[in-house]
Amino acid sequence: MISTLPQTMAAERGTPVDGGKGLSSKDSQRDYAENGTPTGGDDSHADEKRREMDGTGNERGYVPPCNASDATAARGAVESSTGKVVGEDRGEFSQGSASSGAGGKAYSEGFRPPTTARAVRGGPVTWASLALLVITGAGLLYYFDHEKKRRLEAIRQGAADVTLGPAVGKAAIGGPFKLLNQNGRVITDEDLKGNWNLIYFGFTHCPDICPDELQKMVQAIDVVDKKLGKEVVPIFISVDPERDGVEQVREYVKEFHPKLIGLTGSADDVRVVARAYRVYYMKTDETRSDYLVDHSIIMYLMDPNMEFVKFFGKNYDVDGLADGIIEEIKIKDGENSSLKNGKSINGHTTGNKSINTGSQAA
Repeated sequence: MISTLPQTMAAERGTPVDGGKGLSSKDSQRDYAENGTPTGGDDSHADEKRREMDGTGNERGYVPPCNASDATAARGAVESSTGKVVGEDRGEFSQGSASSGAGGKAYSEGFRPPTTARAVRGGPVTWASLALLVITGAGLLYYFDHEKKRRLEAIRQGAADVTLGPAVGKAAIGGPFKLLNQNGRVITDEDLKGNWNLIYFGFTHCPDICPDELQKMVQAIDVVDKKLGKEVVPIFISVDPERDGVEQVREYVKEFHPKLIGLTGSADDVRVVARAYRVYYMKTDETRSDYLVDHSIIMYLMDPNMEFVKFFGKNYDVDGLADGIIEEIKIKDGENSSLKNGKSINGHTTGNKSINTGSQAA
């Protein structure tokens, strides 16, 4: 049961709450809350109560606003006098510590519950954390994109600054390989000897660069054949063996030139030839079936002995590419003064034409 203030006052004075008239405690509470005097008491008694003052000029039982230490001391006094624990500073109260009336809750002497407000807890994501996340993500994307471009540029630069072999003084580009042509026939580097060859690495699902480069390549070799009377065999090597099978390559190369040879193979075979020619290639997104492949955009001119002569980048147009090839062929022919070597080249050329034509017909 929660004791009321009038009951507490009655206990201190030794008089009943209703002034001996037998009124209920509930009526006393209501009259005290509304008028400041207990119901049932006579007016003179109430006036006497109002006039009783303590040494400080305040009515007995009036508790002025106090600080935390004063509230603690007052609460201790109430606990000592009533023998009951007053609620902590959480707005709680116990029996004998407060009374409830029409005006609300009244607390015991010396106890003032603190006014508390529920702290608004912030969400897990703030504008600052979101901004930090965006900045970090942008930085990571920039870093990986920069690293990929740096690696590609390093490979291109390495192709430009070709190293010379220590023994024969030749560029360390090219080497043995074994692949399948567009008709499923095994082709090695030995099968291509005897002709001038122009090799380009790409993939059939390339949206724009590979078709443009292949178109430029086949147009240039026609110009060379017309101006110099020399045949240069165009060769396309796929760096996407997972999607570029024999049939896919066959359908692709026939769109460009009847002499264009398409080569593909297993992932290991493609890796071998790409490493031999210092070609960079990498999937952009392996989680998707329509991925693209970053790769070197370079054409390699190989002489009839399948030795590297010169590379041509994307900056060459058809005329520039054709003129560059013609110049290199003339230089090489000037170095080969032996007529027998020239006849041998022609002989090999005829053999390679037969290989290519037979493959087309098969």
